[in-house]
Amino acid sequence: MSAQKHIATEDALAIEPIKHLFQGGRMGEAYALAEELYRGRLHWTGVSLLEHVSGVLKVLLPFEPDEDTLITCLLHHALETRQVTLMELEEQFGTKVRSFISGVHLLSHVTMANSRNSIEDLRLMLLSVSDDVRVIFIILCDRCYVLTQLAHVPHEEQRRLCQDVLNLFAPVAARLGIHTLKQRLELLAFPIVYPADAERIGEQMEGVARRYGKFLPKAAAELSAALKQQGIASLVDGREKQSYSVFMKMKAKSLSSVLSMSDLFALRVVVATEEECYRVLGMLHRLGRPVQNRFKDYIAFPKPNGYQSLHTTIAQLPGVPENMFIEVQVRTHEMHREAEYGIAAHWSYKEGGMADRALQRLQLHTVLASQHSTVESEREESSLVDHIFVLTPKGDIVELPEGATPLDFAFQIHTDVGLAFRAAHVNGSIVPLDYALENGDVVEIVKHRVPRPSPEWLQLLKMASSRSRLKRHLYALNRDAYVAHGRDLLNEELVRMRLPPLDPDLTLLRLSEGKMLSVHEREDLLLKLGQGGEPLSAILARIDALKSTLQAPQRKVRLQRKDVLIEIEGNLPMPMRFAKCCKPNENHPLELIGSITRSADVVVHARGCKMLRAGNPERRIKVKWRK
Repeated sequence: MSAQKHIATEDALAIEPIKHLFQGGRMGEAYALAEELYRGRLHWTGVSLLEHVSGVLKVLLPFEPDEDTLITCLLHHALETRQVTLMELEEQFGTKVRSFISGVHLLSHVTMANSRNSIEDLRLMLLSVSDDVRVIFIILCDRCYVLTQLAHVPHEEQRRLCQDVLNLFAPVAARLGIHTLKQRLELLAFPIVYPADAERIGEQMEGVARRYGKFLPKAAAELSAALKQQGIASLVDGREKQSYSVFMKMKAKSLSSVLSMSDLFALRVVVATEEECYRVLGMLHRLGRPVQNRFKDYIAFPKPNGYQSLHTTIAQLPGVPENMFIEVQVRTHEMHREAEYGIAAHWSYKEGGMADRALQRLQLHTVLASQHSTVESEREESSLVDHIFVLTPKGDIVELPEGATPLDFAFQIHTDVGLAFRAAHVNGSIVPLDYALENGDVVEIVKHRVPRPSPEWLQLLKMASSRSRLKRHLYALNRDAYVAHGRDLLNEELVRMRLPPLDPDLTLLRLSEGKMLSVHEREDLLLKLGQGGEPLSAILARIDALKSTLQAPQRKVRLQRKDVLIEIEGNLPMPMRFAKCCKPNENHPLELIGSITRSADVVVHARGCKMLRAGNPERRIKVKWRK
């Protein structure tokens, strides 16, 4: 049989168990599209894509998924085939499915490898990409099934995947209260990441079993019988603490033996009402000896993920070995369902379940708020909940603020990519420059060979960092013009201060706040002044050569005759004296002219004075008789 026929046979066998779910209408269309897109294609784990989505669906089914969720799960690898776009999926299956597939496609790329984000940020990313928990369910179920299909994956890749599961995906399942998925993920990933520890804990647990026997079924039966005698109908079962949980607790408390743990074994009691929970608690404390400080009331004070139960640790409980502590958890049937399925226990996928959906969304937001409190305060100020996450064509995740455009994306990739921006394709379709990106968008930038940035982009960029990069480039292109404008502004002020203008080497600026500046650095000062980046007063205050002039007290204007007042243009308070050559204070000519001396005095001449004509015309200043 050829490889192609073999894959086709595998596809048919894989899809058969779930085929009955996709009959008629949208479901039938989704099934037909999946067959078309996935035919002959392999998942990266080595199984066919149809076998993979079939396996994920089997993990998802206990959560009672609705039609949109089933379609999303079936088509959550559709974008990878590059044969269909998000817009086409939306046209065929609606906005919800488009949003779900986009979110799942994005979250499938979340990994600790080469990530600049902290683990807490990545966990928050998983929780905050969508306010609909169904997206997260599909990702968690996908990871559960992937972990069962790692036989043909290289060992190092197995370790990386399982590290992501233990550090990212299992904690997210725990925060959402989905105990069944959390346990399944940890059970499959722990032996691969920590093989020696898994083996050591396994051997210790086998030693406990040899020493004490399988006592949990007997203890559960005795407790159930005792409750029945008191008129309390109950379901009682036992469990050993999962190996990964044992490992983490031993590590946190520096324990060397599993027998040092007080909750290594537990009994779970499920009853009908909350009142019966407290009756059972009282009975437990009479049957055995409660351990001090080991009681927790999660019914009155639920965990942030909604978990409710009574926890107590008992010694000398009937059916339990004499020296063994055992934890007992007491809850109602409803609490038990929530403990197993978390937020999913409140999601009514049936028609008319709007109240439960509102509760589910509220709980998800509560989980997010709880998650925020664990992240350092400076990250809270710019929380990831206000951000979106988009993908490069290679699958790299780029974090952007809400409302960011393809231009912002380009500048986040690299300044050179932003400056050479020509066009953007989002999910395979060309979009305008002001297009608002959404979570899960796949963005591809088309570049010019030579950068052609436009000042108009400054109005389109939403990110301050992007605008800053563009401004720096635009300023660099116009550096000479800005430097010349800055020189003119400073020269005007120097004339006003009765100082000579700047020379070609900008010697006046060579010392700034005690630092010797190069000619290029001196030009940078003028650049900032010319582009408006720094006020003239700030530039003057930094020039060491001007500090004495700026700080020197102004001398009073002195006139040779008090009854004669001279006004300098602009009402400048400059010291003055009358020229002895033409004696304007005695002849009272109609027109006057001033000349600034090297000592910064204004000498008042009659216009047309021969001595004035022999002086430097650049030092002249207008003066007149005060009216």
